[in-house]
Amino acid sequence: MKINFSKYQGTGNDFIMLDNLNGQYDSLSIENIQFLCDRRFGIGADGLIKINSHSSLDFEVDYYNSDGSKSFCGNGARCSVAFAETLGIDVSNTSFLGIDGAHKGSKVNNVISIEMGNVSKVERLDEDYIIQTGSPHYIRFIDSKSDLDIVEFGKMIRYSDQFKVNGINVNSVEILDDSNLIVNTYERGVEDETLSCGTGVTACVLAFADKKELLGNHSIHAKVKGGNLQVSFNQISKGVFEEIHLIGAGTFVFSGEVNV
Repeated sequence: MKINFSKYQGTGNDFIMLDNLNGQYDSLSIENIQFLCDRRFGIGADGLIKINSHSSLDFEVDYYNSDGSKSFCGNGARCSVAFAETLGIDVSNTSFLGIDGAHKGSKVNNVISIEMGNVSKVERLDEDYIIQTGSPHYIRFIDSKSDLDIVEFGKMIRYSDQFKVNGINVNSVEILDDSNLIVNTYERGVEDETLSCGTGVTACVLAFADKKELLGNHSIHAKVKGGNLQVSFNQISKGVFEEIHLIGAGTFVFSGEVNV
């Protein structure tokens, strides 16, 4: 099968994008996806996204991690909005389906905002947090002197008895000030640190807001290894969040064709 693809990245989180509006890649197998995402033998990416048609929304984001597993991906969704524009879809005010339900999005210049799902459960494990933002995230706050290795720590949590069956993403957060964080993420499915994770940054911002009791509307900036993201939200009561938006760029890298 010949595949025409585009490569996009969102703050260093990179994706293979396929135009599947006519269903031409419906038969793509998990083994095909694993090969295409392989950084030595394939194109190389953190994930693969098929843009599918949808009966009532503008499109569907059909997302696969590099191991072929499925989840919602915030950075992937932002890149999907950018790619959908090249397919002739109006993304100035768009709606699309993810694995966790319907989302709204917008693109102005190269700034892409997607509305995340509401969050009404914030789980505490001593000083750590577990928050579901389309994908599950474990969050630990650290200080600037910490020598925590996110890959070593991530594997320890992800493969612990509590999480080894379904897996969990693992994040470390350093608080710079009242509106700026540094976030590092170990992603299940990739099974390594990634340069950015949109759902992870969102979960970390919400954990920070819960920790600092930031009720009402706020906007927090997060620095990741691949760049900068912004999360706005309304905490209507402690641990209950609505109007959550993940904001940042989605950038075209290159396009090509490959046979599988």
